[in-house]
Amino acid sequence: MIGVVPTREALWRAREMGLDLVEISPNADPPVCKILDFGKYKYEQQKKKSEARKKQKIVEVKEIKIRPNIDDHDYDVKMRQAKGFIQEGDKVKVTLRFRGRELAHIDLGMKVLERVKNELEPIAKVEQMPRMENKQMIMVLTPR
Repeated sequence: MIGVVPTREALWRAREMGLDLVEISPNADPPVCKILDFGKYKYEQQKKKSEARKKQKIVEVKEIKIRPNIDDHDYDVKMRQAKGFIQEGDKVKVTLRFRGRELAHIDLGMKVLERVKNELEPIAKVEQMPRMENKQMIMVLTPR
């Protein structure tokens, strides 16, 4: 901390030390500058950015496909997968596909998705309620 110094003197001091005069806050009155190695400063900023990028978690959407007349064991296997995905912090998209005459019994599909919702209630919340899209019903769950 040197205090208020004329620009020429600040530049002279920076050159004498073999460093750069870097303007930190140009809008201040008077402008705030620092004497530092600008290359090293840029390198450290880049390191901080890459470190922040490493720590952030990218949320993926994992999809689980089921049918309206799914068997109990198959359902249990799919629920284990869904629980694993949610515990890893990913969203789960449950797709219930109807074929042929199953389209006449959409209520059965709603029951299956309601069962999925109730089973995953402690660890997940419904982001998107079940809705029909063509021949499939879709529901999206996110971790709590």
